[in-house]
Amino acid sequence: MSGGSFSRVGVVGLGTMGAGIAEVLARGGVRVVGVEVDEGALERGRGHLEGSTGRAVKRGRLTEDARREILDRVALSTSFADLGDCDLVIEAVPERLELKRRVFAELDRVCRDDAVLATNTSSLSVTDIAVTTGRPTKIVGVHFFNPAPVMRLVEVIRTVLTDPGAVERVAGLVKDLGKTPVTIGDRAGFVANRLLFGYLNQAAGMLESGHATRDDIDTAMKTGAGLPMGPFTLMDLIGLDTCLGVLEAIYAESRDRRHAPSPLLRELVTAGLLGRKTGRGFYSYDKAAGEDEPAGEASAPERPRVGVVASGASAAPLIAALAGGADGPVRVLTGDANALDGPLKDLENAEAGTDAAGLADRDLVVIAPGADPALVAAAAEAAGPDAVLAVTDPGLAVIEQAVATGRPAAVVGLRLPEEGAALAEVAPTVATGDGVEARAVALLSALGLTVVRCRARSGFIVDALRFPYLNDAAAMLGAGYADAASIDAAMTLGCGYPTGPIADLDRLGVGRAVAVLRALHAETREPALAPAPLLEEHATAGRPLR
Repeated sequence: MSGGSFSRVGVVGLGTMGAGIAEVLARGGVRVVGVEVDEGALERGRGHLEGSTGRAVKRGRLTEDARREILDRVALSTSFADLGDCDLVIEAVPERLELKRRVFAELDRVCRDDAVLATNTSSLSVTDIAVTTGRPTKIVGVHFFNPAPVMRLVEVIRTVLTDPGAVERVAGLVKDLGKTPVTIGDRAGFVANRLLFGYLNQAAGMLESGHATRDDIDTAMKTGAGLPMGPFTLMDLIGLDTCLGVLEAIYAESRDRRHAPSPLLRELVTAGLLGRKTGRGFYSYDKAAGEDEPAGEASAPERPRVGVVASGASAAPLIAALAGGADGPVRVLTGDANALDGPLKDLENAEAGTDAAGLADRDLVVIAPGADPALVAAAAEAAGPDAVLAVTDPGLAVIEQAVATGRPAAVVGLRLPEEGAALAEVAPTVATGDGVEARAVALLSALGLTVVRCRARSGFIVDALRFPYLNDAAAMLGAGYADAASIDAAMTLGCGYPTGPIADLDRLGVGRAVAVLRALHAETREPALAPAPLLEEHATAGRPLR
């Protein structure tokens, strides 16, 4: 492997990211000149390189001979003059615009006229950097993701001034290095960070408002949305100061409140609580300090008796999710038992009937979306005094459904946001009686579900965080900033998501996305939560996005 038209590449700044970029280049057979501000910083950069490649040897991913070849390809220096023969120089200094401009002014002075200069900025305007140089046509953004040797995505950013040939050469180098380039225009946050940080910031606001706890939000997004880690764990890993800086840069351009940094995030940064690197952020990493103990829960039968009120076959996934851990068959109250014969034929632990009296001994009675109001009333009247009633219709406010039962004190809201997943979201209302929420949590936990709690608001936790992020992606696609493949690649390869947002929208359904977003917008009146025009159009046409 080689660097194509770039045989010698400079890297300015050998912190974790810069050293990682230098390693990637050297692994690809490219001669590298690494430059730092002084001997101390240079030695730290050498330590990053030696440590990273040493770990690769220990894990069997490199031989000792290959490691030595990689390190031998990297020449380290404290002099910018040593970059004079480089074909490409990549700047990887901290995210401060004035600092980057000073670096580029020096590069402009020492580098050949035909050399391409690139910035690894993750959020700042590449154009703002380019216009202060004497070669704006040869300035490119090349955003690697941390850790650079592992992450496959590289965003290649062109400005309105950049020579297309320079962009093509940089994208070609990225491919030669075994990475996946996504070529896009100069927009704050680019693809991955613009989508990711809107979601992270919303999670911080959700915590600050008291909608749900830190642990429940993290658990919900891991278990219910299938993400590799929850938003607060991720922000602590990134560094809260970095999160704040990225959000400020994006907000300065977008003026979208989704990117206006949460006051809680700003407060933590001001206090010096920056996440893992300082030992405390949203979480404490001082084991001696410990974490809050979970509150005690109400008791529940080892295997609860469950009933469901349903009027059609669409309730089958809900019934299946509850049947596995129930005591005896799930009793389904329906107006026509024969209508459920097909959907229930593969469920050994479910039986349908038309007599509400069959629910009299149930610990938990779940009311499926669209259930006949007459059946709901009959079920509420028949259920025992200690039974918990759980309403599940996402199209109606939980309190409206609770009042309609005639027994609002016995009612909680319930969401199972992913078919086949083990997460249950529980939301009490202002009318929910004492102990009912705790009993609902205990009953659902006894069914083998992972339970989180939140306030009774549109989207609960998972959908309230997931669909605005997906909406941002649809808006990006509709604006023509990036195509569907690039957007999905940015989130899967750059952020480690199991699927990209456009693929997720098609999997979950654009109609469902529009319905959730309309509910969120109606509740909050936040303009950013209104469904993107592209989503509305595809939902009306009944077509997926691709």
